[in-house]
Amino acid sequence: MNYLQKDEFNSHMKKRIIGLIKDWDLIQEGELIAVALSGGKDSVLTLHMLHEFQKEIDFEMVAIAVDEGIEGYRSHGMHAAEKNADFLGVKLLKKSFKDEAGFTLDEVYSFFKSACIPCGVFRRNILNKTAYEIGASKIATGHNLDDEIQSFLMSFARADLVKFSKFGPKLDLIHPQLVPRIKPLWNIPEKEVGIWAVLNDIEVHFDECPYSNLSLRARTKDFLNRAESNSTGTKKAVLKSFTKTFIENKLAEKIKEEMGVAQLNECQICKEPSSALICKACEMKDIIKINMESDI
Repeated sequence: MNYLQKDEFNSHMKKRIIGLIKDWDLIQEGELIAVALSGGKDSVLTLHMLHEFQKEIDFEMVAIAVDEGIEGYRSHGMHAAEKNADFLGVKLLKKSFKDEAGFTLDEVYSFFKSACIPCGVFRRNILNKTAYEIGASKIATGHNLDDEIQSFLMSFARADLVKFSKFGPKLDLIHPQLVPRIKPLWNIPEKEVGIWAVLNDIEVHFDECPYSNLSLRARTKDFLNRAESNSTGTKKAVLKSFTKTFIENKLAEKIKEEMGVAQLNECQICKEPSSALICKACEMKDIIKINMESDI
């Protein structure tokens, strides 16, 4: 395919993304969808494609942007999120670690093995609470094909079999307060998302998170990119194999049943859904409090 043919490329992207939404029944008439909008290329494309899909069925959409508090990085992402939401006429709810949890990621990342650990926990916590409070039925994320197979291989490497049930373009409702996720870009390679943003002159945040270079995901991404460079089609082959084995043949659900995954209850402190008595966010807040007090 000649990526330089803008109209043809845009039509191709729209057809695949909206086709996935329809094939997997990701969005139904009358729903309120919360889009996790970081301002990066993936979340911005998700916002634009869901806006296009609103021309076909009647549903509401709101965007949620979370400022983790990373100096010299997050501000551009928030600006890109605001600009795209304004352009499409989508309401944007702005949240931050500082307002919601009492600290920025810059202030607490050193208390953990990787900055990605607290970042992921608190970002998911804030997104879910916000989406639940506004009555959203689903949260649409910008996870693309690369993200999905990276997560799959990371879980495989850790032997974290329970995580396999969290892959696929949509997650089921497992707790009334836990808003299910959908991934409209699930079968779209990251490279094509970037091409879309450049071809259409869309303002997005292209910078890599300064904390990501030491993460397992960064190493997995590099491994997959080298494999794809050596043998074109490797990524799509991995996704196809995973889809057939774990989704179509329902192996992920069988593993979940065999392992007896704990029922979700409510955190004794914050009342958010949790498989333990205390949720990860509250557990981490205790660690942060202890470390901050020791620094005084």
